[in-house]
Amino acid sequence: MLRPASTRMRVRSVASSAQLPELPLASTQNLTIPASQETSAYQHAVAVDTLDWMKVARIYQHGGPEVLVYEDTPEPRIKANEILLRVGACALNHLDLFVRGGIPGMKFDMPHVLGSDIAGEVVRVGELCERVKPGWRVLLSPGLSCRQCTQCVSGYDNLCRRYTMFGYREDGGNAEYLAAPEYSAIRIPNDMGYEEAAAVPLVFLTAWHMLMARANLQPGEDVLVLAASSGVGSAAIQIAKLFHCRVIATAGGEAKLAKARELGADHVIDHYLQDISAEVRKITAKRGVDVVIEHVGTATWQKSVESLAPAGRLVTCGATTGFDAKVDLRFLFSRQLSLLGSFMGTIGELHRVLQFVFRGQLKPVIDRVYPLAEIRAAHERLEAKEQFGKVVVVP
Repeated sequence: MLRPASTRMRVRSVASSAQLPELPLASTQNLTIPASQETSAYQHAVAVDTLDWMKVARIYQHGGPEVLVYEDTPEPRIKANEILLRVGACALNHLDLFVRGGIPGMKFDMPHVLGSDIAGEVVRVGELCERVKPGWRVLLSPGLSCRQCTQCVSGYDNLCRRYTMFGYREDGGNAEYLAAPEYSAIRIPNDMGYEEAAAVPLVFLTAWHMLMARANLQPGEDVLVLAASSGVGSAAIQIAKLFHCRVIATAGGEAKLAKARELGADHVIDHYLQDISAEVRKITAKRGVDVVIEHVGTATWQKSVESLAPAGRLVTCGATTGFDAKVDLRFLFSRQLSLLGSFMGTIGELHRVLQFVFRGQLKPVIDRVYPLAEIRAAHERLEAKEQFGKVVVVP
């Protein structure tokens, strides 16, 4: 059973710190320590810097939602080029489920804190920070890179060999406080709530990169968006409509189809009850669509490829239902199709898409907000595919 949230605890220092004496690598059974050194050792043992504690949800092993542990831990200490963020909200992604369950061939340091989509208030900055100030309300760019390699300085930080994300190779935002590099902080408007801000970064960045950078979307094209109820799906619908495209969206069940229409989808397909490619051919007078936004995987892959018009582009950023997809090469070359992979996006693209979010032209979709103490329930809802939009937790 998860423990209820408790008040924050603070341990005060009781003496100044001192270095423990260096002892030889030998038995200390009969070792006599001078009184002055005994005092120094005692001071070092009990005298620590002011230690603040926080609540965190993290895993010590891979498994189901039951491996999530809600507990106390010391606040992180920031480096000179980092900020300390008081987390206001953190949105879930399927990446959280994958890392929690374990990814074949990948090893994660334990304990590990999940959470890639993060927003909150800056409470402290390192001495080398020049741009960000305490008190700023920010969201964090979910992607982290070295900022020094050829790809990074060329503006392609998502191609950096050291590229990772909060909640993946670095501890994420399922905590009350988080240390983050200064460059990741992006100021948000005063009228934007933390839950809303946390629902933006990863999915809008991913959808923007898929449509604009990889598919080279043109105004007025036909776009098929798989799984409209997902974060990427709901973002892709809005971005495509921003460029006056005709959008066909898939979802499961009438309630989710109705919400897809509300987001701007011109046509909807129930991917549980209808044949996706057959419906696309009906809607487009047998032509097919110019762009398919695919991230479901093997369950929809074949129908997604069949839905493409000649010279159409399919962009995929995930494999939620499986990765072992097949392609008929005859169909691929004869129709001159393009199958494109996409992963996250650049920090420059994030700034670009945020312009539309901050103006209210693109809107994050929030399904439900949970207290951090109930993170197991939040994971269960996402895993059961009950959501439409983003599931968010708040400390």
